[in-house]
Formats: sequence, C-alpha cells, structure tokens
Amino acid sequence: MIATVPSATLLGVDGRPVAVEVHVSNGLPGFTVVGLPDAACRESRDRVRAALLSSGLPWPLRRVTVNLAPSGVRKGGAGLDLPIAIALLVAAGELAAERVAGRAFVGELGLDGSVRRVPGMVPLVDAIDATEVVVPPACAAEAALVGRHEVRVASTLRGLVDALNSDAPWESPPAAPPAVPVSPPDLADVRGQPLGRWALEVAAAGGHHLLFTGPPGSGKTLLARRLSGLLPSLDRCQALETTRIHSAAGVELPGDGLVEVPPLRAPHHGASSVSLVGGGTAWMRPGEISLAHNGVLFLDEMGEFSAAVLDALRQPLEDGVVRVCRARSSLTFPARFLLVGAMNPCPCGEGGLPGSCRCTDAARSRYGRRLSGPLLDRFDLRVPIARPDVAQLLGGPPGESTCTVAERVATVRALAAERGVRSNADLTPRQLDRLAPLAPTAARVLEWRLRTGALSGRGLHRVHRVARTVADLDGGRSLLGEEHVCAALELRAERTALDVA
Repeated sequence: MIATVPSATLLGVDGRPVAVEVHVSNGLPGFTVVGLPDAACRESRDRVRAALLSSGLPWPLRRVTVNLAPSGVRKGGAGLDLPIAIALLVAAGELAAERVAGRAFVGELGLDGSVRRVPGMVPLVDAIDATEVVVPPACAAEAALVGRHEVRVASTLRGLVDALNSDAPWESPPAAPPAVPVSPPDLADVRGQPLGRWALEVAAAGGHHLLFTGPPGSGKTLLARRLSGLLPSLDRCQALETTRIHSAAGVELPGDGLVEVPPLRAPHHGASSVSLVGGGTAWMRPGEISLAHNGVLFLDEMGEFSAAVLDALRQPLEDGVVRVCRARSSLTFPARFLLVGAMNPCPCGEGGLPGSCRCTDAARSRYGRRLSGPLLDRFDLRVPIARPDVAQLLGGPPGESTCTVAERVATVRALAAERGVRSNADLTPRQLDRLAPLAPTAARVLEWRLRTGALSGRGLHRVHRVARTVADLDGGRSLLGEEHVCAALELRAERTALDVA
C-alpha cells in the first residue's frame, strides 16, 4: 500500500514543499529512504522505529520504501520524522487515509515518542499548501505567524494518533509566555562626545553606514551599541521577513514569535567568512549579515577582522542580498543592514602619537590595510572619536535620551517613506537630483572635492544622501545649502586617526 503525507524541508531561509511517500510491500524486512536525503533524514529510520514502539504502535515487519519527492531537491534536517511516521502508519493500514487528508506534519521524533521542535518553522509552514498543519507545541507560535493554516499541536506521537482517530481531543497550543520588556541602552549614558552622538543620529535617520575610529576607552563601542535603539520598530512585513531568517537559523525568537525590534548582531572578530556571509555544506545557513537584516551589524575591533572577511561585505552593502553559490545549490539571502564599525587607529591604540604609540611603522601600515579602499568608500560616515574631557566624564550634564533622539529619527524616516524609499541611503542618483537639489554654492564645494580627487563617484552620491539627511534633521528644506554639504563632508573625514597611522 502507498500513502502520501505533505511536509516541507528547509533550504537557506526558504521552505520547499515535500511529499513524503511511503510504500509497504511484501519481502524481506527493510527500511529505505530515497529522494536525496541528508544524514539526518537517513537516520530517521531508527528514530521512527523507536518512537513507534515506545508509543505502543506496531512496526511493520515488511519492506518499507520512503520517497521524499521531488527527488531532485536535497532534503535536510529531522523535521521529516513525523510525516514519515504518519505516512508509514497509513501505508501499513494502522491509520485511515481520510484521517490525514488535508493535513501536513512537521516535527522531529524522540526515541520515547515525543515530538520535538525543529528550526525554521516559519518558512517551513509557509511552504505548505495544506489547510491544516501539525507541529510540536514549542513551534506553535512560529507556525501561527504565517496566518494561512489551522495550526494543531502534538507533544507525543501516541497522542497525535489518538487525536487523528478521534479517540482523544486535540491538545491546546501552549500559552505565550508573558512579554518581558527589554530596554535598549540609553544614549543619555554617553557623556560628552557631541560629534559621535550627532553622527549616530544621522546614521539612524538616514540609514548611513558608520565607522568610528579612536583610541581605546573613547566611547566607540558605547555609542555603537545604542544605534539600534534609535531605529523605528519594524513594520509587519519587515518583522515577518526578519523572523523568517532568525527562524531558519535557529535563533531564539521572542515569546510571541515575531521579531519587531531591529536586531543588533555583533560577531566576534575571529568570525570566518562563511559565518558572516552564510552558506555551509549540508545545511546552507544564513550568516550574521543576514541575521542583521532590517537591523544593525556592529563590527567591534574591526581592524582585527581578516581582510578577506571584511571585503566579503562589499557586495552585500551595495545589493542588499548575499548570493551564495555552491556546487550543489545557489541561494540568495536577504542582507539589508546598517553597518557600524569601531576600530583603534593602530594595534596599540594610541594612533601614532610621538612618545605614546608603541607600534612600528610596518605594524601600523599592516593594520591600516585591513580596510581596503573600496570598503572604506562604502562608509557614508567616518568619524574620529577622541577621549572625552575629564570634566564631562565626572560632572558633565547627561545628553539627550534615546527616546528624544528616536523621535527625530522617526520624523526623518517618515519623510523618506513619502519619497518612496525606506531611508535616504536608498535614494538613487536620479532621485537625488529631483528630491535633493543642490544650491550653487553647495555644488561648487562638491565639484572642488571631485576635481582634487578627495571624492569618488560613489562618494559623491553618498555625501549627497547624507546632506539630504542633515537637511531633513534641520527642518526638511528641499534645497540643500552649503552648510548641509559641509556638514556631510565633516562626517566623512578625509583623514582619520586610522589614515595617520
């Protein structure tokens, strides 16, 4: 007898529908899984057998063949355990086929018959066309986010079979845990640093990439970690997109399952290129820059990252996606993030100052070359940070709070939305000519910078976009004056402490 049960498998951040076909026939007892399964899928034979026997359900002593269709798509993970077990029971005549009609199943089986959660439940359920889907209780909130299915839960295989046979009621989904308010770090904690605070506000308002350079203890990390708190909350579409990525990567989600706060990802400087960009061998997993989608990617101690790892950021910064190409498959991961870097001017941190820097010329040169010219050119804002004044640290008045600055940021973001973009950083050159016209004096300033080689063509457009953001924060004037362009150039320092080193 043959039985077919719908399910799904995960490929990157997308789910792919899978039809689990089970054929039970006479012959020597055996269990074969075909259809390009990975090691976890092949091992489902032992998990399904133990789960059935532990649940008091029969294991057919016949020849069993499991086909995971379509056969040309690789299947991975243990989420196909539950549909294989249900299809096996139907094919063996232990469960009526009409009991599973219109239902899909996703879940891993434990040896004791328990149904366990699997990563990527949001994209998996989204790929299923059935009207009803059965998932582990721990995944109910994620599955319900898709909104197109009736979600059922089953904590054990025995309980699921009883519910399908109407011998027991369906389990109730677990109640969502109470929301725990998480307060982001407050910008008021930063003493002094007016230039750094202003750069942070401009970066958040316009979506501009930001690089802080300065000696240790100057407040670079303190400032950078407060950027995500200035960003507006994600809308429904952005929240679902971000949640899909985090779900596929197996990252813990909030209690209600929906990521509504812009994420902040801060990988260690020892991260490899694959962990940052994404990919892998058997499991094509999204990397840190995809996990920072719609949020902030913070690279602390940026000068300690491998040069090859940093240069891997160049294409995603321009395109907003990561295209991972492997021999077996090619995938596209979303990667539209706000990049913030912080680094010292040299390995010892003192920036080549006479009598204080302990680095050799070769060490300073090698450290500075970690950031290539093309990558450095993609930073809209390059701000040198000095150590704050002692009086400001000990008794200075607190600066504006995150809530106050976030209100101004939200106003500028709303203006960008009226222009048809998410932020001013997304404005095209044609849109800049129409929405951000330059006053004659401002145009002459940029022309002089271009002629002297201080600006590239890419840098010109980036300065133009930053000037648009500065003007929006200044009251939203349509014509950009010389003061707005000069402010944008000030935030894009031609020579920082890094260049001196």
